[in-house]
Amino acid sequence: MDTIYALASARGKAGVAVIRLSGPAAQDAARRLCGSLPPARKAGLRTLCDASGAHLDEALVLAFETGASFTGEPVVEFHLHGSPAIVRAVLRELGSQQGVRLADPGEFTRRALMNGRLDLAQVEGLGDLIEAETEAQRRQALRVLEGALGALAEGWRSRLIRAAALLEATIDFADEDVPVDVTPEVLDLVDGVAADLKAEAAGARVSERIRDGFEVAIVGPPNAGKSTLLNALAGREAAITSEIAGTTRDVIEVRMDLHGLPVTILDTAGLRETQDVVEGIGIERAVTRAREADLRVFLGVGEAGFSGLEPGGDDILVAAKADLGAADRGLPVSGKTGAGLAALIDRITSILENRASGAATATHERHRLAIESALGAMESARSEVCRGPDRAEFAAEELRRAIRALDSLIGRVDVEHLLDEIFASFCLGK
Repeated sequence: MDTIYALASARGKAGVAVIRLSGPAAQDAARRLCGSLPPARKAGLRTLCDASGAHLDEALVLAFETGASFTGEPVVEFHLHGSPAIVRAVLRELGSQQGVRLADPGEFTRRALMNGRLDLAQVEGLGDLIEAETEAQRRQALRVLEGALGALAEGWRSRLIRAAALLEATIDFADEDVPVDVTPEVLDLVDGVAADLKAEAAGARVSERIRDGFEVAIVGPPNAGKSTLLNALAGREAAITSEIAGTTRDVIEVRMDLHGLPVTILDTAGLRETQDVVEGIGIERAVTRAREADLRVFLGVGEAGFSGLEPGGDDILVAAKADLGAADRGLPVSGKTGAGLAALIDRITSILENRASGAATATHERHRLAIESALGAMESARSEVCRGPDRAEFAAEELRRAIRALDSLIGRVDVEHLLDEIFASFCLGK
C-alpha cells in the first residue's frame, strides 16, 4: 500500500496541530524530516527540517510499529505548533517525497478496517463519535466504537451456526437413524436469537433518533405565542414575532441540547383556514412536520380544530401567554417572561429520556435493515424445521442466509458497495 499523510487535527490556527503518516514508508519519510525517531510509542522532541536543511519547527514525534497503531501499519505522528504556515510547510515537505501521498477522506480508518483493527460497525461508531454534539450521542457512539454491536452479532452468529450445524448433521446422516431429535434444540436456538433481534430492531429506531436528533414541534393557531416560545427556548431571536396573524410561513428549526439529548425545536405556521396560497402551503408543511415529529407541544388548546391535528400520547398541552392570564388548559408558560419555561423543558426532557432508555446498540438504518433481513430468514428457517426432517436442507440454507445478514453488520460480507459512501463523510486526517 502507499504511504499516506494528512492533517489529523482541525484546520486553522491552534495551539497544537497533528500530522499523521501511515504505511510501509512512514518511518523512513519521518526520518527525512527529523533525523531519528524516538522509541515506539514514546514521544520525543525533534527538530523538523526540509530537504535543504532549513528549520521547519520543533515538534513532538510519536512512532507506532506494525500492529500497534490505529491503522495496523507503521504510523508516525508529528505534534506541531498549530500555525497554519507551519502545517503547510510540513505537508508540502511530505508531499515532495517519493512514494508518499496525501490521504483520501477516511483512508486512515479504511485501512484500520482492512487490517482488522476495526469492524464496519466500529467505523460507523467512530464517525458518529466525531459528529457527536451531546452527551447522549457521545455515549452511544462510544459504545459502538468499543465493539458492543460486533460482540452481539458474534453471539447471535455463533448460536445460528450451532443450529445450522445440527440440521446439517441430520442431512449427512439421512440414511441412518440419528440418535437424537435436534428439532427442540434448533428451535430453542432460533427462537432465542429471534427474541434478541426483535428487541434490538425495536430499539434501533430510538438509537437513530439519538444520533440524528429528536424533533419537537410547536403547533397551534395563529398568535398563540409559538414563535415567542421558540425564541425563549433558543435564548435568541430565531423567529420573527409579530401581532399580525400568519407571520410564520415556513418551518423554523432550532437545534438544542436538552440535558444531553439532541433536540430540534420546530416553529410552525399557525393552523387555521386561509385563502392565502403561500400561507396555505406553510400550514400544510406545518401539519406534515408535526405529524412526523417525535413530540408535539400544543399552544392555545382551547381553540377548535388544528386542521385535523389533535393532541395525543405524550403530546404536551401548554397554556401560552401565561403573563396575560391565559385561561387555556395545560401547563402555564410565558415565552415573554420565561414563567413556566423550566417546567416545560423538564417535561420535554423527561418524555424524551424515557424513550431514549429503550435505545439499542444498533444505531444506523443499515443495522436495522440487516437485523430485519436476518429475522425474515430465521422465520423461514423455523417454518421449514417445523415441517419435518425432510426440509432440513432448506432450513439450513435459510439459517445461512440469516448468518450472512448478521455478518454484513460488521463487514464480513457484501459491504464493498457501502464503503465509499461511509468513508466519504470522514475528514482527511481520519
